[in-house]
Amino acid sequence: MKIAKIETYPVQIPLKPQRRMKSSLGQHNVSPYLIVKVVTDTGLEGVGEATVMPRWSGETVWSAEALVKHILAPQLIGRDPEDIPGLAYAMDRTAQHNWFTKSAIEMACWDINGKAAGKPVYELLGGAVRPLTFRCRFSLGAYEPDRARRRAEELVAEGFETIKVKVGGDPASDIERVRIVREVAGPDRDIVIDANCGWDAETAISACHEMRDLNIDVFEQPTPDGDYAALARVRRKIEPEVMADDICFNMIHAQELIRNDCCDVISLYPGKQGGIQKCVDIIEFAEANGVACSIGSNLEWDIATAAMGHVIVACQNMQVEKYPGDVLGPDYHEVRIAKNPIQIEGPLVTITDAPGLGIDVDWDVVEQHRM
Repeated sequence: MKIAKIETYPVQIPLKPQRRMKSSLGQHNVSPYLIVKVVTDTGLEGVGEATVMPRWSGETVWSAEALVKHILAPQLIGRDPEDIPGLAYAMDRTAQHNWFTKSAIEMACWDINGKAAGKPVYELLGGAVRPLTFRCRFSLGAYEPDRARRRAEELVAEGFETIKVKVGGDPASDIERVRIVREVAGPDRDIVIDANCGWDAETAISACHEMRDLNIDVFEQPTPDGDYAALARVRRKIEPEVMADDICFNMIHAQELIRNDCCDVISLYPGKQGGIQKCVDIIEFAEANGVACSIGSNLEWDIATAAMGHVIVACQNMQVEKYPGDVLGPDYHEVRIAKNPIQIEGPLVTITDAPGLGIDVDWDVVEQHRM
């Protein structure tokens, strides 16, 4: 079996008004995606998804499409889609970074391999270590006080036991928002705060100390991308556990986080890591070094969300029971791409045991939202 062609479909999907996200990175109202279809010479097809956001990884739908069409596809046509390490090596030798773009091709190949074997991807990764249904947290945007209160009340009513609150802007406003969420959530639910690299070390430490009475469980990515010393300093100076996210895209980043004692847990997901296999490799490396992992999010659509679910189900060190992750992306959006969408009910997400990623794409929906 060989890769015969790779097709691309740039689309743009609006978020539901009540779920539009605001963080230190800015306002998120519409999600651009690049859907990738890998076709083999046997007729088997696989699908992948690049969840691109220039403020996050520097990738755009247009850069992703150009890279696939003109740089990556010519290197991959004729290769075996079952040779995941070989495909990753070829892409990395051809272009630096561009993690989400590469992940779309790689997850499409996993989809092909699962279909060829008649097995879900989690079986190809070693088998299920937890149920196909798992619990998620919800990320509450950096909203003004009244909206933050309303959203927190809605999330409690929906059954969320962990609420992540976006911070990283004006500390006084952020602390007020967290205080409101704690008031609504009560003493028993977990609260995570996420600065998305928005604060320096001293601001993060000071703000965290001011929130000492709010019983923050985890502080996610308090300091800027690339500043491992700052992240390690925050970890030494605060009581909540520290989660690294925006600072970790590849194995070298993970090694630096662990070597410098920067964090208690690392947020990972296939898009950010450049593929399912690279994500699994970092999860296993972290486990070998006593560091937990959880699943992050870039507001994925159905295909990439399925890839995230398979990694969760297959990897013991993806400790979503202790550190619930974000696998709710499709439910943020007004339109679903799948004929058989992943089941999302409040905080509970369920993937299927269908072969491959288990997603049957509705290509009419893709064409309707094509850019």
